[in-house]
Amino acid sequence: MNKYGILNSEICKVLADLGHTDMVVIADCGLPIPEGVKKIDLALKVGTPGFIEVVELLAQYMQVEKATIAREIHGRNPVTYESLQKTLGASISFEELSHEEFKLLTHKARAIIRTGEATPYANVILHAGVIF
Repeated sequence: MNKYGILNSEICKVLADLGHTDMVVIADCGLPIPEGVKKIDLALKVGTPGFIEVVELLAQYMQVEKATIAREIHGRNPVTYESLQKTLGASISFEELSHEEFKLLTHKARAIIRTGEATPYANVILHAGVIF
């Protein structure tokens, strides 16, 4: 049993298996999960766990090279966008797509982690970097 860090065994396994440029999605509770993509469902109730809470944890344990978001977040959920930028840090570049393009890209993800978040466009694709 882990003493600290991520206790969810499915998330630990996904992170351990990532290679350079592999993608992990952290999603609100409404993002459709494509058939064939691993879904790790953390949602307990509306709002729990929150999107940023999960992003913070993954960013602590995953080497993130860049992030992809839906550009619609700017007009519909600017507070979450600002929190996301702060959480990931200035060194992480953001790619912006339409929400429809974002959903298509999720088909290539290693896993989608579903949170209880219920605010618009609270979704991010984290692209794995390398530690060397």
